[in-house]
Formats: sequence, structure tokens, C-alpha cells
Amino acid sequence: MQPAGRGSRGLHQPHSLHIRRVPRGSCGGGTECGTHSLSPHRHDQTLRWTVLAFHVTHTSSELHTLHRNLLVNVVLQESTPGLVQWMYAPSSLSRIPAWKTRCWDLSGQTCGEKVRINACSCFTSTSAVYLYGEAARKESRRSLPAVRAGEYEALPEKLKKSEWAPDFGPATFVPSWGATVTGARKFLVAYNVNLLSTKEQAHRIALDIREQGRGKDQPGLLKKVQGMGWYLDEASLAQVSTNILDFELTPVHTVYEEICRFAKELSLPVVGSQIVGLIPLKAMLDCADFYMQKENLFIVEEEHKVRLVISKLGLDSLGPFVPKERIIEYMVDNTQENHLVSQPLQQFVRSVGARTAAPGGGSVSAAVAAMGAALGAMVGQMTYGKRQFESLDCTMRRLIPPFHQAMNDLLVMVDTDSSAFNSYMAALKMPKNSPDEVKRRDTAMQDGLKKAVGVPISLAERVNLLWPCLKELVLYGNVACKSDLQVAAKALETAVFGAYFNVIINLKDIRDESFKLAVSKRATTLLEKARECTAAVLDAADRRQ
Repeated sequence: MQPAGRGSRGLHQPHSLHIRRVPRGSCGGGTECGTHSLSPHRHDQTLRWTVLAFHVTHTSSELHTLHRNLLVNVVLQESTPGLVQWMYAPSSLSRIPAWKTRCWDLSGQTCGEKVRINACSCFTSTSAVYLYGEAARKESRRSLPAVRAGEYEALPEKLKKSEWAPDFGPATFVPSWGATVTGARKFLVAYNVNLLSTKEQAHRIALDIREQGRGKDQPGLLKKVQGMGWYLDEASLAQVSTNILDFELTPVHTVYEEICRFAKELSLPVVGSQIVGLIPLKAMLDCADFYMQKENLFIVEEEHKVRLVISKLGLDSLGPFVPKERIIEYMVDNTQENHLVSQPLQQFVRSVGARTAAPGGGSVSAAVAAMGAALGAMVGQMTYGKRQFESLDCTMRRLIPPFHQAMNDLLVMVDTDSSAFNSYMAALKMPKNSPDEVKRRDTAMQDGLKKAVGVPISLAERVNLLWPCLKELVLYGNVACKSDLQVAAKALETAVFGAYFNVIINLKDIRDESFKLAVSKRATTLLEKARECTAAVLDAADRRQ
């Protein structure tokens, strides 16, 4: 499921295409690869490339088309005068959820029984296709290395074995293509830790930490981690090279810390680390949270958390780590310019005042709520770190983050409300020339109204979570900022007030009576709580001198 505020046109979904360079067969020239990321990985004499592309997809047929186009646009040939010519054979094509997307259910569906590989003009044939990861139909094929065992060279014999019958396509070896592996998996983080050591020492540590360990009888320490040691000649150092298959199960910082621990036992210096390709923002923020807790650090800004991780892991040890070029969300979230929250204040106010139904009261309520939360964060910051309020530092460390997080969450809702209303308006414009069209339009309108009601309810619920913090902040915050807290309280109350009436006006057109009753009761409760808490905050503020 796509998080609110990241666009409304379907799933932002990265696709990882691994290409293996093999001795050239009879394939002709290729074209440039139009993707966001192309990163090399060396394994012995094989050069692998990871191509990561991003696309906003709508339907399963679009996913199929995207995959076909990705394959068509892969660089198929490298010709170097005086050297052996090579052909690039697609090794695996993965669907990876960039955010909370259940994409693996689509993988087998969109692959289709007749996936046609039209990679270059010299051949047009049907390829053997295997499913792996979450899309695998057999447990033995969940692991990509298991499916890819033997590589291109072993494929002709492999295709003759019944246990390796393809999931789709014929069991026919195509020399100019090989076979295709496609599936769905969590985002793989390619992560290397630098050591001033030998290749053998690095590999020894890799055997200790990787899940496979030294074999079935000697499993390694970390789940969902692959690893090996190698020597990087160009940097004059060794690396423990890992693939973190599930960074939520085994976070990046856990891999780093364990390698550091084993290196210390061997008296080996660790000199930074390296992310190969891209990394999800959550993986970075999880690292930041670990070091903040470990060292009792107080950081609220996302930018500062990312900077902390770069420093702690030494991610810039072999080259600059530029967050906008390496963190996946920063690369693909390029639609912000169309968001209301990205507009200058003057433009946003004018868009509210324009002769259009949206943005309207819902977006304004979200903006006012965000400002109320921001004022709470400001008062906390104006209290924290000052010598005269030093005794309150621990309290402010606890109170500031909820306001800061709410501010960011509520800003997103400025666009969410407008998008929800637009879905209802789109339903109004649906054709109604036949009974079926009338029925579809009516269903879409009812769904749109329920969605439009759900957003302000969520807004009011999010705002009301702040009252305990605001009640405490008004008692201990910098008294010179008392008026700011009074404005914050009224802003938050106004936001809930606006949310309430946005719910009520849309409920009247919803025919589901049980839904209407439950939502109306919930909205009334939220408004009453906001009014009660506002009065308590203002009363406490009045008593402070």
C-alpha cells in the first residue's frame, strides 16, 4: 500500500534487473539502459550489473510491458578492441516494494505463460522463465542462488531435468538469451564493510556472520544475510561483502557492528563501509535510531539522522555518499512539485481562494494542524539546550519528537484530503449511459465519499494524540513562548473542528446507515475531546506567569 502523499497514480515500484556478462554468442548491438541506477558487482571472473528502474504502475499489463521494455533496453553487448567480446545475459528481474506494497501477488500473474523476449533484432523467441522469492511456486526456488546455480553454462543440461522445468515458457535453451528469473522480494541492500586485512581474513569473518555459515553443521550468526570476503585492489583493502536480504530482520547496523566485533577479535582495523547501489530510507533511519539510543543522542531532523549514519558507518570512506542519489525515496519522489505542501505559502493561499472545490476546508484544516504541531515543536526547541532550563532537557527530549513527527504527518494530509475529494469528483464524471455504467458510477461515488470522510477522521485522531504532550509542555515550556502554546492549542482545536464538519457534510450523501452512525459518533467524540483539552491547555497557560 502506498503511503499517503506520494502520489495517487498507483504503485511506485522499483524493478531490479541483474545482468550477467557471459561469452558472446550471436547477439547484435543494443541500446542504452534508461534506468535510475546501474551498479557493477564483481564475483570472480563474472561481472554482474544491477539495473534499478522505477515506474508508477497501474495494472498488471503495465507491469508486463515495463518488464519487457526493461529487457529490451538492457545493454546487450560490450565490444572492446583486442579483447574477447561478451554478451550480457539477463540473470534475474525482481519486483521490490519501495514502500509497503504487496507486490509479490502480482509477480506470477504478470509474468504470463508467454513472456516474449524481444531483446534484439537477431532473435525473437520464447524464453524459459523461473519464479523466485515471494512469487516462487516451489519452496526450493525461493532462493535466487538456488535457481541460478550453475549459471549460464549449466543451463542447457539443467533445462533437461524435470525438477527444473520452467514455471513459464518451454524448457528450451536459447543461446543468445539463456533464461529469465523473475520474482518479488524485499529490498536487497548490498553492503560492504572495509577492512585493512587480507582477503582470507575478510572471508573468515564473512563465514562467521552470513546465515549459510560454513555449511549446514556450522550456520552463521545473521539471518537473511549472504556474505563473502574479497580484496579490492583499487582501494588497497579487503571487504566483507554482504547482501542483506531483509534489512528489517537484520538491520544494516547489526551487520556492521557484528563485523566490527569479529574484526576486533582478530585485531583487524575497520575503515568504513560502502552501500552498493541504493538503500531504502527506513534502513537509514533504523540505523540512526540504533546509534541515537546507544549513545543517548537527541536528533529530530531527518537530514541530521542520515548524516549521523553516514558518519557512524563511514559510508563516504570510498567515495561521496550523496543522499539524494543513494536513498531510494529521495530519488523517486519527484512529484513533490505538484503537491500543495510544496507550494509557496502565497500560492497555496491563492489556490484555496480560487474558483475550485479543492483545496478546501479539509486541506486548510490539515495545514492549520501542522502549524499547531510546529508551534509545539518550536516551544520545545526554545526550551531545550538553554542553561537556564537545563534541568528540563530530559523532559524536552521526550516532548519534542511527537510534535515534530506530527508536523510531518499532518503536512502530508494537506494533499491527502485534496486527493480524496478529487476521487469523488472523478466518480461524478463517470459515464451513465447504461444501467451498468450507472451502477459503477454510483458505487464509485459511494466509495469516494467514504474515502473523503476517512481522511478528516484520521486527521482529527492524529491531532488528538498530541494533547497529553501539549498539556505537559504548557507546564514546563519556556514561559516567554506562552502565547505560542496558546495559538498552538487553538490551531489544533480548529483543525479538529474543520475535520468534524468535513465529515458531517459528506456523511449526508452516504447511504450505508451503519457506517454513517459509527463515523458520526466517532467524529463527535473527537471534537468534544479537542474542545475539552484546548480549555485545559489555555487554563494552564493563564496560570503561568
